[in-house]
Amino acid sequence: MRVRKLTFAALAVAAGLSLTACQNGEDDMGQSAPSSASTASSTSGGSGSGGSGGSEQDGAKDSGGQGTAAGTGSNVNGKVGKCRTDELEITASDSTIGGDTDGTVAVQLKNGGGRDCVLSGYAGVDLKTSAGSLSAERTGEKATPMTLKDGKSVYFGITYPMNESGGSGVRITGLVVTPPDETKSVTLDWPGAATLPVTDGSGSQVKVGPMGSAGQGEG
Repeated sequence: MRVRKLTFAALAVAAGLSLTACQNGEDDMGQSAPSSASTASSTSGGSGSGGSGGSEQDGAKDSGGQGTAAGTGSNVNGKVGKCRTDELEITASDSTIGGDTDGTVAVQLKNGGGRDCVLSGYAGVDLKTSAGSLSAERTGEKATPMTLKDGKSVYFGITYPMNESGGSGVRITGLVVTPPDETKSVTLDWPGAATLPVTDGSGSQVKVGPMGSAGQGEG
């Protein structure tokens, strides 16, 4: 009987050890999954803050978000908005070169709005004259959209015929400029020649170029 009791006791101890080992193995397996989940969660969070990692889908979203955040002066959804008249400091100066048959006025648009903005196409140009308002015609040059950085300037040119007729001509009293895609205008003093030659009225004798068409370019 003593031998059988010892055998049963030994079996019980062995069974207990086996059960303990099994439980420890299960505990180890259970801990490994949360560890992986924590890593994936951390990677996903890093991806959202500009870090690498995460799924391809997450990466695509992050790439789009970073591209959007890179634009300054955003109006909607991080996109750079168009330049508004009230954000631009508009001035005009005589840029006629001696010997030219036509006079040239350069108009400067300086971005003072505290944000980057987009300019595209042609500005509206009207001359106030003694004979009424005269609208400039576009030259037809290609107009390329541009982002005007805060504090930077872009120029466009206005050309007009010189009055060499010997007559009094048509007196110019002012310059009205409307930035591209805007309806609000600014009125400036005309810096060019005082008069235009009198014509038969067939077409405008004043031409306007696109943004960047004057010699100064963008600066």
